[in-house]
Amino acid sequence: MPQRILVLLAHPVRRRSRANAALTAAARQVDGVRLHDLYEAYPDFLIDVEAEQALLLEHDVIVFQHPVYWYSSPAILKEWQDLVLEHGFAFGREGTALAGKSLLSAVTAGGGEAAYGPEGMNRHSLEEFLRPFEATARLCRMRWLPPFILHGTYLLEQPTLERHAAEYAALLERLRETVEA
Repeated sequence: MPQRILVLLAHPVRRRSRANAALTAAARQVDGVRLHDLYEAYPDFLIDVEAEQALLLEHDVIVFQHPVYWYSSPAILKEWQDLVLEHGFAFGREGTALAGKSLLSAVTAGGGEAAYGPEGMNRHSLEEFLRPFEATARLCRMRWLPPFILHGTYLLEQPTLERHAAEYAALLERLRETVEA
């Protein structure tokens, strides 16, 4: 049975993002993927917890798609996590609703790959900055998948951006067919 994929898009100024626009367009082309733009759904940040939890229950693979803002996610994704992934639902003795589901981070960063590493400006890899998301997956008894990372988005030429978007779509297609990415 194909896996049902929920992409939670969190970009406060998506209209100015070529990279997230390309990834979003690629995700829309994959059968079985539901794209849910958190800023569009909740411009006032008043998140409907029950509706969001119901969405999670309907899907097998959850994708957090967002730019890296200050070494983390945009504010709405943090708000979403704080409210939706509550004790007794997502974690805790009785919180097993997400157990066995998969979590993927699909992130974009303006800085090039060289900026992320022990010798780079940021001193840490993006994988290291994503560790709180990995810890969240483990707390919720979810399977953490290797992240999809697009570096250097400010300088990407259109053909390179299109290639990365196609790679993202191919990853989502593989996830739809199996939880082994």
